[in-house]
Amino acid sequence: MPMWTRHHKQRNTGRLIVPVITAAFLAYFGYHAFHGAYGLEAKKRLEERVAVLKAELDGLVEEREALEAKLILINDGTIERDMLDEQARRALNLVRDDEVVIYLDR
Repeated sequence: MPMWTRHHKQRNTGRLIVPVITAAFLAYFGYHAFHGAYGLEAKKRLEERVAVLKAELDGLVEEREALEAKLILINDGTIERDMLDEQARRALNLVRDDEVVIYLDR
């Protein structure tokens, strides 16, 4: 009696499992490296925000230096009474009865 043997045909799908899983992982991490919370686009937005805040800081530093210069004049005693009176009334938004106020557009 002849012996029968069964031959199984090898399929090509087994060879594709590892490359497909590897490609999926690379796609996932590649996408998040660009679009994720800490990706390249987030870094660009953060750099733009830093530039805006740096410009705002520079403006505030200039304003502070101007105020310090006025304070030095007041503390030094070299400021005149008229200038002190004018600055105080401007800061408090007060005028005398005999004064005329002219508003200018800035």
